[in-house]
Amino acid sequence: MTLAEKIKTIRHIIHWRLHWDKKDLDFHPGKNVSAKFITARQAASLIPDASTCISSGIAGNARCAVFFWAIRECFLKTGHPQNLTWINIAAQGGRGKVPGTVEEIGLPGLLSCYISGHLETVKAQLKMAEEGKLELHTLPQGVMSFLLEEMGKENPRDYYESTVGLHTFFDPRFGRGSAISAQAKNKLVHVSGDVLRYSMPKIDRALFNAPYADREGNIYFQNAATVSENILSARAARTNGGLAIATVSDIIPKNEMRISMPAGDIDHIVVHPYNEQVGSVPQKKYWPMFTAGSTEDPIKALKKIKYINRFLKITPVRGETGHLLGRLGAFEFVKATGKGSLVNIGVGFPEEVASQLLQHNLQQDIIFTTEAGSYGGLPAAGIFFGASINPHHLESSTETFHRYRNDLDVAILGFLQVDSRGNVNASKRGTPITEYVGPGGSADIASGAKVIFFVGTWMWDGKFAIRDHALKLIKKGRSKFVKQVDEVTFNGAEGLKSGKKIFYITNVGVFKLTEEGLMLTRVMPGLDIEKDIINGCEATIILPPGNKVPVVDASIFDNNKFIIRWE
Repeated sequence: MTLAEKIKTIRHIIHWRLHWDKKDLDFHPGKNVSAKFITARQAASLIPDASTCISSGIAGNARCAVFFWAIRECFLKTGHPQNLTWINIAAQGGRGKVPGTVEEIGLPGLLSCYISGHLETVKAQLKMAEEGKLELHTLPQGVMSFLLEEMGKENPRDYYESTVGLHTFFDPRFGRGSAISAQAKNKLVHVSGDVLRYSMPKIDRALFNAPYADREGNIYFQNAATVSENILSARAARTNGGLAIATVSDIIPKNEMRISMPAGDIDHIVVHPYNEQVGSVPQKKYWPMFTAGSTEDPIKALKKIKYINRFLKITPVRGETGHLLGRLGAFEFVKATGKGSLVNIGVGFPEEVASQLLQHNLQQDIIFTTEAGSYGGLPAAGIFFGASINPHHLESSTETFHRYRNDLDVAILGFLQVDSRGNVNASKRGTPITEYVGPGGSADIASGAKVIFFVGTWMWDGKFAIRDHALKLIKKGRSKFVKQVDEVTFNGAEGLKSGKKIFYITNVGVFKLTEEGLMLTRVMPGLDIEKDIINGCEATIILPPGNKVPVVDASIFDNNKFIIRWE
């Protein structure tokens, strides 16, 4: 980025920071509009005590901020609504820092139960659960989206049966099921023959953020960054006899050809001029890079996103060894996959792999997707996670998870722990509930993918240095490769049984899951296999026949010389 571009971007961030809690809970578009249009305060009054509500969105995309603010204010003034059950499929918290997220309603008495696929960002809810003031549950995101679909059918069902989660912590025979907090009991996952039967409470209020409406109440998704669960959550609530309430940024002229949801599918609409397209970006000044069919310069866009995330300290600044991990992951990716692959990229180090694929101009040979429904383009990171740069089109998260179940070729995911059996913990960071991450969509994604790369560092707090084109371990940390993971988010044996190729990419080398166990298939130059790897972790590591482990070419230390290309 040029200096002028950096200054402009910093001004954008500062302006957002100074105005990120700006709101007007009494805004109404006035006369000559459908009776469906109400204010945010009126919308909050339509939520009865003990309701089950769902809000759509992911990370900073399409946040329902105006609803969260209005409900919080109503509760603090009147004591109502109270004892709500709230459902989020994807992450919608602000890590206790950003206002206008679902954490606004994280108050004792207002919320009695919270159910979500990803919990790391909802610090208020995690704190309540730790203190015994909230019943907390988690479910796989894909399964939750399919449950929404079932609820909205002509003959609705309140359950969905799936092999996702078998022999993981979701399976009541091996783990606690859906329950996270001490007082929560598993009531959402049961064994049904050879599958798991998942359920959710019946939804009676669906809240979502869409870009625009016309005066008749038709909803438009044009210029959105994601559409997530908008349509299906509204359908589920109305099928259950409840209400679907949308918030939009503006009223536009009616266009029959571009209507995304007809007025007949919506009960009420709140116009809020300060709604965002994505975090920091007002919908009224949307960024075209996130919209379907955009053709903006992807390199320039990615640099802008990375700069914003670093400025906000949302994504860590990777050292040289972190970039090595990305290069090694991209190198293994092109060896184990092929052109035309449908790919899902997780958060964290998987984004480094995607960055390397881009640097070697390989992204145009594969199809990236996000679980929020962005198809094609380049996945965005940090506050923008869920959106993509120049997506081919946007679809519902449910449609995307159907794709994953049937057609997903490759998943590049993160991990917290790996054990001798190839099991992965991607959901539990520590003992306190306040540190709980949640599975997100990883269980569904890994279940559908034909090839899985789990990418992460070899140990916690370890330090490596590059010396003379070799990698040296200079400070030993706490190993992430253990005898048994603290929580099984992915079951290695189940993955092998279904014919998957499973790899673990670390900064010491590459491991592949075999019938015999975790096999070291490639090692970084400069490391002592016996000392640094086999005896450097708790997990049992095996070597290839003849104990010959290929060494990564030393050119990996030079980004300009290391070659990543299709076989």
